[in-house]
Amino acid sequence: MKTIAIVAVLLATAPAVAKPWQGIEPGQSKREQVIQKFGEPSRVVTTDGKEVIAYFDQKAIKGTKQVQFKVDTGTQQVERIDVFPGPVVDKESVESTYGPVCPSSKASANPCYQKKLTDDFRTYLFYARLGLAVFLNEDGKTVHSLIFTPQPAAK
Repeated sequence: MKTIAIVAVLLATAPAVAKPWQGIEPGQSKREQVIQKFGEPSRVVTTDGKEVIAYFDQKAIKGTKQVQFKVDTGTQQVERIDVFPGPVVDKESVESTYGPVCPSSKASANPCYQKKLTDDFRTYLFYARLGLAVFLNEDGKTVHSLIFTPQPAAK
């Protein structure tokens, strides 16, 4: 849970356009769109004004082990999507889909990531322009999970 809190702090910004996942956009899409698209969830848990809509086991979304949509209970807006891929996804696939490591000398106009560590030394790739954090497994080569949030507001 410490990892999730760290990512939440890193990605907490004013809502803006986000990288959609399966047509659902953090900061834009509503709870009802999730239910319409994916059907009744496996489980719904509400805590601290947030609702987590989870799809797993028989209701897992194709290509995943589990997906969690975090929704603000007041606005009914999707704030975040946590995706746990079913098949093995490697770091190279992530880079070819979302972008390479950022150049160290200057900011890039294209999406790129910075390699970061959590407090508990888990490696993740942080795509600031996309509002995306990709957590790697201990091998540093395969994906554990992807977290989609609204992109940071332009500065």
